[in-house]
Amino acid sequence: MYDVVLLTLGSERDAPGGCGSGGACCGGAAGADTAPTSQPDTDQTDTGQANSGRTDNGPTSTDQASTGQTDTEQTAAEQCATERPRVPVLACADALNARGARVETVTARSDAEIDAVLARLDGPARPDGLTWPDPDSKIRLVVATASDGQLRAVLRRLVKRYAPAPSKRPADLPGNRTLPDLPPVAVLPLDPARGDAHRDLAAQLGLPRDPAAVAAAVLDGTPRRLDLLRNDGGSVTLDGALLGAADDAGRPLHWRARVEVDDTILTDGAEPLLACAVGNAGGYATLNDVALLTAPDPADGQVEVAVAVPVVVRSAWGRKRVRLEVRRARGRAVSVLPMEGKVPYLDDGVEGELTRKRSWWVEPGAWAVWSI
Repeated sequence: MYDVVLLTLGSERDAPGGCGSGGACCGGAAGADTAPTSQPDTDQTDTGQANSGRTDNGPTSTDQASTGQTDTEQTAAEQCATERPRVPVLACADALNARGARVETVTARSDAEIDAVLARLDGPARPDGLTWPDPDSKIRLVVATASDGQLRAVLRRLVKRYAPAPSKRPADLPGNRTLPDLPPVAVLPLDPARGDAHRDLAAQLGLPRDPAAVAAAVLDGTPRRLDLLRNDGGSVTLDGALLGAADDAGRPLHWRARVEVDDTILTDGAEPLLACAVGNAGGYATLNDVALLTAPDPADGQVEVAVAVPVVVRSAWGRKRVRLEVRRARGRAVSVLPMEGKVPYLDDGVEGELTRKRSWWVEPGAWAVWSI
């Protein structure tokens, strides 16, 4: 029988948005994550705080001011959530215990505490000295999440743990990847409402939300491998990112950026944009009833990207009107280079501001969820 760790990220502030950044989920010492070893760029950071959830109805508003924290940094003054596990966590633990599993519940309040849990998934020592996941591990991990940002925080730590430096790339690493197959995780959603109108990633993937069903997936299910987006800011994306802003009245603001997908240039930065969606899954597929992404698939090895461009056209009577043109492309990598100022964005529900070029690339099948 398996040992199962039920991991909860324990910060009040991060509960609705994203936890595990820096070193302070809840009152721990804050410390910045370094950029990914495969493409170091340590000065690119996301300057924003965790958002209360994905805003599918529009880009982030400019009145949501930055706190000056990076996406890889949290303040040490955060207020901690209760020590007591949430009801779904207890129900899942009971279901696992009833099946004979050995269960441990852990509340992590810092990256170091997340890392201590993930270390249990390490494989045997390798001759090359790399830390590698154990493909035959008898330990299974359940991540209890109040948001996609919290799930992303755990995956980011897995990437940091197992991604080798380019100079130490082993021969057994797939040619289209910079990291090995990450250990599968089970997802226990803590917010039932996120399975409906504002669907979280678990709902998009059709994963179970009932604690007993999650327990069954952990013990009886099989790993379902999914694509992971890494970026040169040192983070990862599971669902997608939405770039753009709106004023206090909800009207989209114009901004400019050069957006490239592989060899395709969606916009060269000379024309105004209303929004840009980077989609691994479908969380940002629509914006105010406008279809941005047509068929984002988190298991097809590609990222779908769309830009919304206002275009002035003349009618047959010579009257001017503005129509919204959506341009789309699919590929292995995307880059967004802001041409002026700061561009607010949401990435897996976590706010940030883009001031420099940001690149995402696909790691096909790099992570996995336990699924029936």
